[in-house]
Amino acid sequence: MSEAPYNKGFPVSWEQMHRDARALAWRLLEKGPYKGIIAITRGGLVPAAIIARELDIRLIDTVCVRSYSDKSRGELEWLKGIEGDGTDMLIIDDLVDTGKTAKAVREKLPNAHFATVYAKPLGREIVDSFVTEVSQDTWIYFPWDMELSVNAPISERAR
Repeated sequence: MSEAPYNKGFPVSWEQMHRDARALAWRLLEKGPYKGIIAITRGGLVPAAIIARELDIRLIDTVCVRSYSDKSRGELEWLKGIEGDGTDMLIIDDLVDTGKTAKAVREKLPNAHFATVYAKPLGREIVDSFVTEVSQDTWIYFPWDMELSVNAPISERAR
């Protein structure tokens, strides 16, 4: 596993994730309809639930791929796949980073519409829709990975 060069942090609150997932649902509404959602675990589960509600989609499945451990990337490990080529389906993930996971999922489901809440430059061309682009050197702290704590101002941490 190699350490990624993350120079910045971008914390996402539960409220912001909800707003951004709903904004993605607005964009997806005009591109549908979709028969169902395929969430990429684990990061895609929360946005998939929000988008499923907003688009009134009841059929939800998962593909389970492991590629991260903390801030390190490893080899892709397929834990669960899905049948078919993705026709009329919507793939949801929280983030496309380098595009490694996205490429692997896209290869297995080439006809699905692929949407992420956040996208980084190296992976954004692989997905069809996203809401917010962040720089490649930014680590996104998702609400399910954080807990509330006191921290120093940015100016003090930069020293």
